[in-house]
Amino acid sequence: MGRVLLLVLAIIVVASLLGGIYVVTEVEQVIITQFGKPVGDPVTAPGLHFKIPFFQDAHSFDKRFLEWDGAPNELTTKDKRFIFVDTLARWRITDPLLYFQRLQDERRAQSRLDDILEGETRNAIANHDLVEVVRTSNREPAQDQSSFEQVQTTLAPIQDGREAIRLEILAKAQDRTTDLGIEILDVQFKRINYVEDVRQKVYQRMIAERVRIADRYRSEGEGEAARISGERERELARIESEAYRTAQEIVGRSDASATEIYAGAYDQSADARSFYEFLKTMETLKATASSDTSIVLSTDGEFYRFLKDSQ
Repeated sequence: MGRVLLLVLAIIVVASLLGGIYVVTEVEQVIITQFGKPVGDPVTAPGLHFKIPFFQDAHSFDKRFLEWDGAPNELTTKDKRFIFVDTLARWRITDPLLYFQRLQDERRAQSRLDDILEGETRNAIANHDLVEVVRTSNREPAQDQSSFEQVQTTLAPIQDGREAIRLEILAKAQDRTTDLGIEILDVQFKRINYVEDVRQKVYQRMIAERVRIADRYRSEGEGEAARISGERERELARIESEAYRTAQEIVGRSDASATEIYAGAYDQSADARSFYEFLKTMETLKATASSDTSIVLSTDGEFYRFLKDSQ
């Protein structure tokens, strides 16, 4: 019986010793509570630490940067445009004691950040037009450098822009979290988009614009093709005309040369001239009469004279 009692006492002592030791890592900070109330200063030094077993509890909190990822919300801009805004933020615990007293754990902290960040985002979006939300500066837009047409594009000027709206949300959210023991380090717009029905209208307008530009290019291309075809036909007609003229000039020079040869042959001698006249007369007779043609010759005609001379 005594040994059992000693064993029970040993277990109680070991449990007490283990319950009085806790470890703080490099990424943690700890608040000690006694009967639910914080006691002492926050423990931030890493290593082994001691507390009163059974009476005190250790509550650890992260010292690293934490993430808040908001859900996409449908918001209304100042000019009554409906958009989805998806935001995210980075935050950290700067006062673990105040954080424990006001929020106690990260789940409640995330819920409180939902209220603060989503509320400030909603207010900021509602106070600005859509163009302020989606643009950051008054930059000059890139111009269409098409070879067919120079399309000049202008953008409406903005006063604040998306970056100024983001900083406005960050500043107001930081003011509302100073009494919670946390600090919001950064807020960013993860995505901004139209609601579905508006987005479809925007897509349709973009498609119509692309189709209009394509039709313009196609029409200008067809006009350019017609111009090139006309020039080709005109050049072809010019070449054919010059070729015909050159051919006629060659024919004319050939006829002139033949006539000159005939004339030279005619003037060489009386016999040659008579022979030439005989050949030309025979060629004429062959061209004008056939085998069944009856010819009545006059005694004064050239045909009769050549026939008579040939006897």
